[in-house]
Amino acid sequence: MLDVLTGFVGELRASGLPVSVTEAIDAAEAVTSIGLDDRRALRSALSATLVKSPEHRGAFLRVFDLYFSLRMAPGGHDDEIWIAGEGIDGDEIFVPGRQGSERQATSPQELREAVRRALSTGDAQSLFESAMTAVELFGAVEAERPVGVAYYLHKTLRALDLAGILEQLLAEIDGPVTADGSTIDPLERSMRSRELASNGDLLQEMISDEIARKLVDARGAGAMAKSMRRPLVEDIDFMHASADDLAQMRRAIYPLARILAARLARRRRGRRRGQLDVRATIRRSLSSGGVPLEPQFKHPHPNRPEIFVLADVSGSVSSFARFTVHLVYAISEQFSKVRSAVFIDGVDEVTAIFQRAASISEAIAEVGEKADVVDAHGHSNYGNALRLFEQRYGSTLTKKTNLIVLGDARSNYHAGEPEVLRSLRRRAHRVFWLNPEPRSYWGTGDSIIGEYAPYCDGVFECRTLRQLKEFVDHLA
Repeated sequence: MLDVLTGFVGELRASGLPVSVTEAIDAAEAVTSIGLDDRRALRSALSATLVKSPEHRGAFLRVFDLYFSLRMAPGGHDDEIWIAGEGIDGDEIFVPGRQGSERQATSPQELREAVRRALSTGDAQSLFESAMTAVELFGAVEAERPVGVAYYLHKTLRALDLAGILEQLLAEIDGPVTADGSTIDPLERSMRSRELASNGDLLQEMISDEIARKLVDARGAGAMAKSMRRPLVEDIDFMHASADDLAQMRRAIYPLARILAARLARRRRGRRRGQLDVRATIRRSLSSGGVPLEPQFKHPHPNRPEIFVLADVSGSVSSFARFTVHLVYAISEQFSKVRSAVFIDGVDEVTAIFQRAASISEAIAEVGEKADVVDAHGHSNYGNALRLFEQRYGSTLTKKTNLIVLGDARSNYHAGEPEVLRSLRRRAHRVFWLNPEPRSYWGTGDSIIGEYAPYCDGVFECRTLRQLKEFVDHLA
């Protein structure tokens, strides 16, 4: 069991979760105290000892299900546990009562009828047995093939025709149900449709679990965990994120904003001591015979900085720009003023949209629809955009303003006009440039980030939420 727990903790670390040695020891003590009989209690205990952030919960559950796989006991008894790995004596530990070898052979048509009945009744045991049979009939899991759960899941669901079965069941709900031809009540129809959809999701999840179990049997939990490893939400690349990844990142941006806002406020409150006041220290020393026993300091008068965001919203960098602007406005109470402008080859200020919108998400959507960011051809032209920005808004920059430029600095081989950024730097307090491309790509092709870097107080690679969070520390 110790080997299994060690592998489990190691995979959590490989997935990006920060698990210390002390926390690993606490997890081992929790397993010793709780045992393996109650899987839910075990999962809760390990989560409490090893997970420190809500964003890490999904990765924890994915690894937990591989190393401590759920198996439903026959007859509807309590959940039992199957440990994916080797015990202390080198023997694999399996759940008692698993009926894999006792099920009778079933034809594809008989299985589809069984699935149809199970989906209609919602009986968990019937769904479970159907899932295991479907994997045996249609999965054809091959341990030596370098493919994962998703491949076999798609293969099994396609052969089973789960979508077609659900479609037929939903069509029956809409059909006449009485002799006089009357149809089912709309509310009941809606509830029944949701129930069928939920049963379908449960069956699909059971099929996925059974495929994962077979692959773990053949390859081992460590190998399967490595093949299924995904980056944490804060480490997902903005420019390569899928729709599901972007949804996770949107959910993560709000707690991240609260943490950063609290950190900025705490840091500002802590700056109570300014520079040494030599004259006041000398005057104070007169009471101790000229010995400066009590140094005196000037009381600081910290001002909250102003932020002006200039964001490239063209092509693939638009997702990065949306998240950055989203975060800046979410912590806007820590700044005296927040303004924003967007550009492609033209520039348009969109501060008013954010001020009147009911939510930041709504404002970002409106920016995409209404912002006038095309000046000529509608392709990125950083030189032209910076020149227009200076003409329209350069005079509003002050020594309290932090100008943040968001973009990859790929200008389609147009002139970069870095002297414009130099002029803006003279007017502003600081200039930061956030680039969503890997640093190794900078200066290649049409990238002109090297022309702008000398006139920036910092040029940061900013491809993930984690890197974005690290940059915010520079704004305090």
